Amino acid sequence: MASGQVATDAMDSSYKGMSSDNIKGLVLALSSSFFIGASFIVKKKGLKKAGASGVRAGVGGYSYLYEPLWWTGMITMIVGEIANFAAYAFAPAILVTPLGALSIIISAVLAHAILREKLHIFGILGCALCVVGSTTIVLHAPPEREIESVTEVWDLATEPAFVFYAALVIAIVLVLIFHYVPKYGQTHIWFYIGVCSLVGSLSVMSVKALGIALKLTLSGMNQLIYPQTWVFAMVVLVCVLTQMNYLNKVSFSNCGYFIDLVLAVIFHYCP
Repeated sequence: MASGQVATDAMDSSYKGMSSDNIKGLVLALSSSFFIGASFIVKKKGLKKAGASGVRAGVGGYSYLYEPLWWTGMITMIVGEIANFAAYAFAPAILVTPLGALSIIISAVLAHAILREKLHIFGILGCALCVVGSTTIVLHAPPEREIESVTEVWDLATEPAFVFYAALVIAIVLVLIFHYVPKYGQTHIWFYIGVCSLVGSLSVMSVKALGIALKLTLSGMNQLIYPQTWVFAMVVLVCVLTQMNYLNKVSFSNCGYFIDLVLAVIFHYCP
């Protein structure tokens, strides 16, 4: 009888579930996937409409900035990114980041219904694999380390291994932007996607740091006094603007769900 009670207690402790912060992060990440997935489709329609009356984004035009539909999609994406940003403040990156792949399903369904883009068997298989991968990672997400100051994240970000990785990524991105994109960007979208994905892999650390800084500040521990907070904020801003620019270039001439699928595989799983 006693041994049975011990076994029951052990089982209950093993399946105690996620913490309240992780649940908040999970809900925010799922909401983010919905808004971001939908934004790709709305922006694609805006880019097409703007390209019909001006210089296409794919050849360096910015007529889409005058298109209300594109701004609707951008606002939708901003809402999704804010939810994603908030999710990083509550849950570990290994839990939040893979859930972004769920936006693939949203994009695929809306692209089929609104843009009349056909999803082939390999696209369906790719979506299924991303969902399986996301679920596997989420189910085995480790507990998050307690962070009490943004300077702790800075110490982690300035470790030799990450500094080497960041320097390597920046060097590759600069080579892509100044050498390969001008020559081959119009015919090979992988260069655009490469820039977006590599820059995105750097933004994860900064988004996480900025989310923690704001969460601690709102709880009474002011992190805005640290210069590291503003450095992380600048990195996030540069990464977002870079990704937005090159994502618009590739979005005009390619399927919305295809772009989201490739970005999910390269960005959501590589960091």
